Amino acid sequence: MSPVLYALRVRRECLDHVLVLGERHLRRVLADYVAYFNRERSHQGLGHTVPVATAQSANTNAAIVATPILGGLHHAYRRAA
Repeated sequence: MSPVLYALRVRRECLDHVLVLGERHLRRVLADYVAYFNRERSHQGLGHTVPVATAQSANTNAAIVATPILGGLHHAYRRAA
C-alpha cells in the first residue's frame, strides 16, 4: 500500500475522530494508533490476521474482555485469564 493510502487510512480511522491538542498529543495519538494497527487490527491482505501476533489465552471458555484504545475509538478484545 502506498504512503498516501496509509495517510488516508490514518486520517479516516483515527484523526477524523480525535481532537488533537498539540504536537505532543498528536505524536501520542499516532503512536497509539500504529500500535493498535499492527497488534490488534486484522488485515485482509494477511488472511485476517495481525502483523504482530501476541500471546493468546489457552482458556477458550473464558469471557471476552474489551480494552478501549484511543479513548474508546477502537477496542482490543482478549479472553480473560
